[in-house]
Amino acid sequence: MTLGGSDPRASLVRFAWLSIAAAIVTIALKVGAWYLTGSVGLLSDAAESTVNLVAAVVALFALRVAARPPDDDHNFGHSKAEYFSAVVEGVMIVVAALFIIATAVDRLINPRDVESIGIGVAISALSIVVNAGVAWVLLRAGRTHRSITLTADGKHLLTDVATTVGVIVGIVIVGLTGWQRLDPIIALAVAVNIIVVGWRLVAESTAGLMDTALPDADVADIEAVLEHFRGDGIDFHDVRTRAAGHQRFVQLHMLVPGDWSVRAGHDLVEQVEESMRDAVEDLIITIHLEPVEDPRSYESWRR
Repeated sequence: MTLGGSDPRASLVRFAWLSIAAAIVTIALKVGAWYLTGSVGLLSDAAESTVNLVAAVVALFALRVAARPPDDDHNFGHSKAEYFSAVVEGVMIVVAALFIIATAVDRLINPRDVESIGIGVAISALSIVVNAGVAWVLLRAGRTHRSITLTADGKHLLTDVATTVGVIVGIVIVGLTGWQRLDPIIALAVAVNIIVVGWRLVAESTAGLMDTALPDADVADIEAVLEHFRGDGIDFHDVRTRAAGHQRFVQLHMLVPGDWSVRAGHDLVEQVEESMRDAVEDLIITIHLEPVEDPRSYESWRR
């Protein structure tokens, strides 16, 4: 890993700009649909898209910060900035849901006719196409680059798609049955779903800020490498892992015969590190070399 220069992940900001553009387009479409129909469901849908816009701007900032190389004040880089973006997005989703609930309750108490249903549904359906397409791009990029910011943004847009579908179904039923209170009831159901998604985003992000261990699959890949080198007086223990955004960290103790030269120990460390980096991307490794004969070498952080 090169400490100087720019992080190639800086190119991820283009996905944030795509999300911002999609949010602006869908806000315009949904506000127009609400204005024509007077549907509280469509109003709540437009409110969520406004949250999408703010969240996309936060994501843009977070991705820019996360792409900065390590410096004197942040020796391990800035990758955890992505967690803050996801937390903010999760909280904002919940806030949007509370706004939807308040609006829906008022409409339950004071029902109003929904007008121009056909054109309103058509406009909302167009916003589904925009959001679904951008969500697919963001989720794919999030998986490829292990970006919690892009993944959170993509999940948020999928939630928006589900919201719009539910609202459209509700409005169509209102138009067919004339039951005006169904419009706010659909909005309330959508709000509950949004709260669940927002809570999950916050939980996932705070887990990352707490230095959660790497996924089992990554740990298994690391253990497979260590197993390959075990034997002939060589062993490993006290393996610890954590993740910080896309960056992964592992530290461990490597035990070798005490009569080895410093060069021999160092050469083996280099081989082990190279093999682990081949097995797990973006892995920063710290290995503590110890003599296998010394009882103190077997002390562990698990006390």
